[in-house]
Amino acid sequence: MIVDQIKALLYESLDISSLEIVDDTSKHKNHPQSNGGHFTLTIISSDFESKSLIERHRMIYKILESMIKKEIHALSINAKTPSE
Repeated sequence: MIVDQIKALLYESLDISSLEIVDDTSKHKNHPQSNGGHFTLTIISSDFESKSLIERHRMIYKILESMIKKEIHALSINAKTPSE
């Protein structure tokens, strides 16, 4: 399952205190250019401390790069630190 693959990659690479992944693919089933799933990711990690929003997103995209444009077509990211 794609969600399990995403979780495994993120947990391997980041110190995660909370992770929620919602598969929104069914909402986009008639999307003409969809080659992969649509996901909403909410993640809390101390690794995001002192990182800008762009840096946090880049970190996640780097971790998931092998799945982007294949298993993952769209990814909405909400990345926070534990103190946020």
